[in-house]
Amino acid sequence: MHRALAVVLWWLSMVLPPAAAQAQVELKALVGGAVSEPVAEVGEAWARGSKNTFVYVRDTTGGLQKRLASGEPADVIVLAAPGMDALQKENRIVAGSRIDLARALIGVAVKAGAPAPDLSTVDAFKAALLKARSLSYVSPSAGGTSGTYIDGLLRTLGIADAMKSKIVYRTQGSEVADAVAAGEAELGISFTSELQPNKGVRVAGTLPKEIQLPTIYVGAVVATSRNADAARAFLQRMTSAEGRAAFAKAGLEPVGR
Repeated sequence: MHRALAVVLWWLSMVLPPAAAQAQVELKALVGGAVSEPVAEVGEAWARGSKNTFVYVRDTTGGLQKRLASGEPADVIVLAAPGMDALQKENRIVAGSRIDLARALIGVAVKAGAPAPDLSTVDAFKAALLKARSLSYVSPSAGGTSGTYIDGLLRTLGIADAMKSKIVYRTQGSEVADAVAAGEAELGISFTSELQPNKGVRVAGTLPKEIQLPTIYVGAVVATSRNADAARAFLQRMTSAEGRAAFAKAGLEPVGR
């Protein structure tokens, strides 16, 4: 009897994966460019401390919405609050899983070593744009929060026509920084957290407060996730001291609990 039981247990051990292996997950996150650095940092640390793996896709808020709508699989999504509002209405995120993570500000970058423009007032900012040889920001067609805002701001300031021939469009905030570093644009405007990592540029400052667009980035569990528990645990980690430190290091203001 004992021998028969031993044989059965041995057979089960050969055909069934161990519990630890069963617990392994590949967590996939869809992440807005402004918060991609800290999310990647915490995700990689989370993976190192477990047998799980972490992968992420960086895109604009509009691009991420389109990815989910097209059926792209994911477990976690982090994007600007207005985009999350839309996803919530479409029932594309798990009810009650939404959590505020960080606040981003729009800044202006110049090539490293170049003089900084005057950003002290709205009029000074407007004059700096008109004086600049060229300006790069994310194309509104790419669905970027900052780019859509700046495109409208130029119209509000009454300089859209004057700036039209100077604009160097890019599809990501990091690409805006690349354009400035390469000398393809004199000024670059995007969220500071997308400009800051590029050592070839310097963030000259943020937009004047009267025309600033403080943007809350929000995380949630994707409704179709097959790893919902792991996704919730990851979002909680993003609000821990570790996550808050990662956001702060990236030039973002942590707002999670």
